Amino acid sequence: AALTLEDVADLDHRETIGLLQKEELTAEEISRVTDLCLSWYLPTPNPTNHHWLFQLMLSKTVFHHGMQPIKQIRKGLKETGIWPLLSARPDVHSILFPRESSVELSSQTIIESIRWPQPTCDSDEEDDPVPVDNISTVTGFLRKFIEEASPDVLCDLMRFWVGWEQPMSKLYVKVVRSIYPVAHTCLYTLELPGHY
Repeated sequence: AALTLEDVADLDHRETIGLLQKEELTAEEISRVTDLCLSWYLPTPNPTNHHWLFQLMLSKTVFHHGMQPIKQIRKGLKETGIWPLLSARPDVHSILFPRESSVELSSQTIIESIRWPQPTCDSDEEDDPVPVDNISTVTGFLRKFIEEASPDVLCDLMRFWVGWEQPMSKLYVKVVRSIYPVAHTCLYTLELPGHY
């Protein structure tokens, strides 16, 4: 398969190498490409070698610079003892690396695991609490959204809420004064704005 610009992991390198696909380069763009070429001991761009240099830089960054992090990951896995565990016990693969395809998210399981906000009379917790009517409206909207969402949308919601698509036993919702929804992935807490 042919290499594409999307195969380049480093976004700065991707952007710089992508400049070679343009017909005309500005002085600043030529300078950026030249700096990268010189740092990799490659020839600098000229009007006739853009396509060739693009392919050369693409293969160098994917194969040469892409292999170094893989080697570091392998070394780390061996030093920590994870590699021997993975080699000796194939049954732990699904635990350590759960596949997205094996995830079974349903709106019912998500709703059952949510700990909905409870109205409190304690005014010390917040200076300016969200009215109970707003809390009810916002949480009602969230419940309706989850009930009507497709499996792909539920996966996206869980990825935003907790950082991955795995169903969690407890999910927390707070309604706060803010402009945008905020997810505290470590605490499995979704903070929703109290306005609608």
